[in-house]
Amino acid sequence: MKPFDQSYWDTHYQDIKTIDGIGNVKDHSRYLLAYFNIEGFNPESMVDLGFGTGHLMKEMARALKPRRIEGIEPSPPAFKRMKMPKAKLHHEDLVTWARNPARARWAFDLGLCTSVLQYLSDKELKEVLPIMAKRCRYIYLTVPTDIEYKRQQSELQFSDSWARVRTRDQYQKLIRPHFTFISSRILESKVFYDDTTTEFQDLLFRF
Repeated sequence: MKPFDQSYWDTHYQDIKTIDGIGNVKDHSRYLLAYFNIEGFNPESMVDLGFGTGHLMKEMARALKPRRIEGIEPSPPAFKRMKMPKAKLHHEDLVTWARNPARARWAFDLGLCTSVLQYLSDKELKEVLPIMAKRCRYIYLTVPTDIEYKRQQSELQFSDSWARVRTRDQYQKLIRPHFTFISSRILESKVFYDDTTTEFQDLLFRF
């Protein structure tokens, strides 16, 4: 992965209040908490697979109150700025995390992976996704597709030269062998669950 130096943050995070997962971070946490409450699921552990500014990681920790929290972040300036005493933080990218056998000792109830996958190559995604499924029972995932990037360029004059642009079908083809889509942004690991063992019983909405 390319190192995300200060120029990345200066270019893409000029107005953080407008950024999904920062300006509306409480909406994300309330949505996930409400969904888990409906299903009676209480995540005891959480890992953020690229915490960036840390806004989402901190708010999810406040809302969900997991007992164990870890996070990774490859960007030197972002990692240095992050202050979260109760969390164990690692200065590494997602590929390094997947290859690190020390990280395989625990399986997390919940992984956060927001605006990360677009920075990996297809080869890296094929390597990382099965490891994510082995180490995270559920993933809260956001990643922009080609249509969303076109809208951002036309409506917001925003472009991301660091990102790899893929279609929805391309992402779903890469993800589907390892995860089941159970709700908007929420994926369930196929390593841990299937239709008969899942803790989320609205089977009509699984694909």
